[in-house]
Amino acid sequence: MIHKIVPLEPHHLDDVWRIEQAAHAFPWAESMIRKAPNKIAANFALLVDGKVAGYCFGQNVAGEATLLNIAVDPACQGKGYGKLLLEGFIDQLSALNAEEIWLEVRASNTRAYHLYEALGFNEINRRVGYYPSDTGREDALIMTYLMI
Repeated sequence: MIHKIVPLEPHHLDDVWRIEQAAHAFPWAESMIRKAPNKIAANFALLVDGKVAGYCFGQNVAGEATLLNIAVDPACQGKGYGKLLLEGFIDQLSALNAEEIWLEVRASNTRAYHLYEALGFNEINRRVGYYPSDTGREDALIMTYLMI
């Protein structure tokens, strides 16, 4: 398997939209996925054998980066691609001179939380009732990664 992290391009977006709907209980709107990136965007795709297996949307403003959305195709999960994608995002942001990366994760998403923690993210705060959920609202855990 050949995998690489590449800038997200318009021809990737049909796959990204399909994965977004399959991977998230509360997906972004299609208009958000297809919106043309601005100059602070840091959006990447994970290609496995030339096919989109995952993606991430981020931004980098004055050295402070934010991971806004990340997903791996459910058909490709459990193979370490989430870790590859997140490591690739960190590497790309390092090359863009980011000093730190912020993200929010659902409190119930323990798999993602443990991955973030294993790669050096630290929980620093909580937003109570931030995300919609099947049972009402759910907390967001705020995590940060300091580039050293």
